[in-house]
Parts: sequence; structure tokens; C-alpha cells
Amino acid sequence: MLVVTRKRGEAIVIGDGIEVHVLRLGRDGVRIGISAPPHIAVHRSEVRDQIRKANATAATASSTSAALEQLRSRFTNPGKRREG
Repeated sequence: MLVVTRKRGEAIVIGDGIEVHVLRLGRDGVRIGISAPPHIAVHRSEVRDQIRKANATAATASSTSAALEQLRSRFTNPGKRREG
């Protein structure tokens, strides 16, 4: 882990195109701004954990089986619309 000291208004550059800016300092935390290319996801760690959990849940066999059954039904009965 790289540990650096930065002042308000200073930045850290990561690779090509990622910049972390120190915007504001406070007693309880630091406000940072992150600039990154659109193809690079930037999330807080707790949001990343929620995304991983949701992806794992979506990949379970029971939810996958239900989704496949709905698709099969739509293709075998293309004229029938689901209501609701």
C-alpha cells in the first residue's frame, strides 16, 4: 500500500487517466474527487461489496432457473404476453 501526504488542492495520479484530488479536509474525514475514464468503475468499498453480493445472488441456480423458464415460455408462446 502506498501511503502519501497531500494537502487540499493536491492530487495523486494512478496509471493513465486516474486522478484522486483532495477537495476538503475536516475533523471527521476527507472529501476526495476521483477522475477516471468511463470504462473504469469507481465505487466506495461498501457499494462494491453490495454489488458483489447482488451479483452472487443473481448467479444462484434458483434465480437462474426461474429466469430461463420465463425466457423459454416467451419463445415457445411468442404471442402470449405476461400481464402485471
